[in-house]
Amino acid sequence: MTPTKKLVKVKNEFQVVIPKSMRDQLCIHVGDQLEARIVNGKLCFTPKSSIDQSVTDGLEDLKNGRCHGPYGSAESAIVAISKPLLPSW
Repeated sequence: MTPTKKLVKVKNEFQVVIPKSMRDQLCIHVGDQLEARIVNGKLCFTPKSSIDQSVTDGLEDLKNGRCHGPYGSAESAIVAISKPLLPSW
């Protein structure tokens, strides 16, 4: 695939319009999520699905101890998650 390049302008409130040919090529639609990151001094946007965000959020929850388990059986997991959560304060 030949790299596609387009010059775009940063507008008010730092908005940038993704050229239609690129949106069509990547199947980007209004409301889609894009991951923004800096790679080697360049701003890169990567289309992400809500599943990607859910995995990211889940890993962050695990990292911060917001999780249940491990459980010895499905029954013990069901019992644990059926209990009401206590306030953290």
